[in-house]
Amino acid sequence: MLFQIYGEGAGWQLLGWLLVFTCLVLANEFARRSKMGGIICFGVIPALLTVYFIAIYVCAALGMDWALNNDTYVHMTSWFHYAKLYAATAGCIGFMMLKYKWGIGKTEWFKVFPFVIVAVNILIAVVSDFESGIRGAMALAEYGDRWWLSSENVWLYGGWWNWVNGIAGILNILCMTGWWGIYSSKDKKDMLWPDMTWCFIIAYDLWNFEYTYNNLPTHTWYCGLALLLAPTFANALWNKGGWIQNRANTLALWCMFAQVFPLFQDASRFSVIPVLYADGFMDSAIRPTAVNPTMQGVIAIIALAANVLCFAFIIKRAKEQKKNPYKNEIFTDQKDFQIAMSRAE
Repeated sequence: MLFQIYGEGAGWQLLGWLLVFTCLVLANEFARRSKMGGIICFGVIPALLTVYFIAIYVCAALGMDWALNNDTYVHMTSWFHYAKLYAATAGCIGFMMLKYKWGIGKTEWFKVFPFVIVAVNILIAVVSDFESGIRGAMALAEYGDRWWLSSENVWLYGGWWNWVNGIAGILNILCMTGWWGIYSSKDKKDMLWPDMTWCFIIAYDLWNFEYTYNNLPTHTWYCGLALLLAPTFANALWNKGGWIQNRANTLALWCMFAQVFPLFQDASRFSVIPVLYADGFMDSAIRPTAVNPTMQGVIAIIALAANVLCFAFIIKRAKEQKKNPYKNEIFTDQKDFQIAMSRAE
């Protein structure tokens, strides 16, 4: 069991997951199907939110109660959340430039942008994983356990699993192949990366789920499970080759929602915590006295194994085909690749 889902509240927790998953799938469809949808989601809304965030911090500095007590200011102060929100949004904008051939989106060199922005997003998470591992070691030396309180008042349990998963994340970057194999779909709805097939997607999903399980434990029921499955679901059923666009869209939209409404995950009937918190609750004011980190270690090993296997498979195929796996596409014989290419211009 990964999460504490049982008792009278289980129905609400399951409903919350279903709502988040469904809304992310639908929001992605709205964003991808038209220029206006994309502009609203990744231009207008982020611009308004930026003004809102600046106003919160300026007013908080001036001592205004509404800002000091604002949920975003109280619960979402970590550098990671803002970095992730704007990095994901930048990715969405860049993908639209490629899809619609806006400006530098027409150039050949800009086709490497998807690799760069995904690599940056992965590295942000890897740094956060390593930070948690270091903080856990420091807590062990000082307090005799690995609990440390994050800037968002969440007790995290840092250990070797953070280092293992961080290494898996670095390998995951190396598992992205065919960097210049970026296309626009015939119907202009999608930016396609056909060589990013199920091999990479599974390795990525396992790594990223473990990242959230380690570092965003009170949110991972949503941002680690619903958020990862939404783009994978769309790619599997109707949007072959569009996984990375689906992933960027849903990630950016979720980050916007979570940054403004953090209590949906933190303190509502929809809240879910993992089995890590063996006391049965997470209260920032009370240092945990019991812990169950077993699944952190198990998933970290699985994530690393998946990425090692994926990377080894890529090297094997690259040697057999006598190709550079980053300059060339190497999964051209896979059905997913062929379906994606049939959609490309």
